[in-house]
Amino acid sequence: MVEGSVAADDIFSFLQGGGRSGELVRSIDWATTPLGPLHAWPISLRTIVSSILSSAFPAAIGWGPQLITIYNDPFRAILGEKPEAMGRPFADVWSEAWDTLGPIAAAAQAGEATYIEDFPLTISRKGYPEDAYFTFCYSPLRDDEGQIAGILDTVIETTERVAIERQTRLMNSELQHRMKNMFATVNSIVSQTLRVERPLEEIRPLLLQRISAIASAHALLTETAKGDVPVHQVLDIGLSAHRTAVDRIGMSGPAVVLTEKQALSLSLAINELATNAMKYGALRADGGKVAIGWKGDGQGPFHLTWRETGGPPVAPPSRRGFGTTLMERVVPHDFGGTAKLDYDPAGLRYELSTERLRHG
Repeated sequence: MVEGSVAADDIFSFLQGGGRSGELVRSIDWATTPLGPLHAWPISLRTIVSSILSSAFPAAIGWGPQLITIYNDPFRAILGEKPEAMGRPFADVWSEAWDTLGPIAAAAQAGEATYIEDFPLTISRKGYPEDAYFTFCYSPLRDDEGQIAGILDTVIETTERVAIERQTRLMNSELQHRMKNMFATVNSIVSQTLRVERPLEEIRPLLLQRISAIASAHALLTETAKGDVPVHQVLDIGLSAHRTAVDRIGMSGPAVVLTEKQALSLSLAINELATNAMKYGALRADGGKVAIGWKGDGQGPFHLTWRETGGPPVAPPSRRGFGTTLMERVVPHDFGGTAKLDYDPAGLRYELSTERLRHG
């Protein structure tokens, strides 16, 4: 070996291992970059490069005034499908976000480290802009003379965790909203049921049945996306306490979905209608039947009918109770439409109509 020359093994001794990133560093002609040839790199640069290539934590360095990039294998996930970053300036690699990252990098070059958790950035690493979150630290790096010569970027992506936490907050908020609605409805049911003087043995089963109906309705809502509750499932829940008569209740209509509020009030109304039919109407008689039909496309007009036939003669009630108020006032309010109870002697008929099913 000629005196003064540097053996190749000595040049690459600080680049042992490093996986794909190590191979890439060894393959680049650094003499064509602002960093110059490997054998001329300062000990401080060699040391930090060796350290990050051996690290299992995502890290990259930007060296020199242009912050030329050198990164390790774990950092590849941060880069995604970006053009090859090795040997390019930080400002080029992160051009789409440099307005935000540039001042932070400049602070590190001035000697001020910055640590940020769950920092939002819009980046392009898959061919399109995406919102992502990162916890990272930009720290100053010093050369052999103790002068700041670059920055160290240690980073982990937190996009998935932030999304999960955000979804959890939304779900908790929705749960609180539903719980408040449920308690308000239960309070109304109890108050309305107790307004009329009845013997305790009559009130108890009626109250339990109504509370059970709302519990079943809420169980359906928790299993279904908000604003996406099929009508037929709402009717099934409303009729769940009357399974013995289900073979005498016919249902027909298109696939239509209701909002949460609409689903809750309609299921309670159907429960009231079915309870009344079992006690006084068509389902009390052996040959009595109920037909439930609805029309609509899910966005425009919606019309639902409950019709009883084959039961004893029907007469209007002597007083207005919870069920009547629910069907004539609450349900049409939640649907933004109208409702009518028709006490036809041949059979009770309930009609619900709205010009526009979806609201809000």
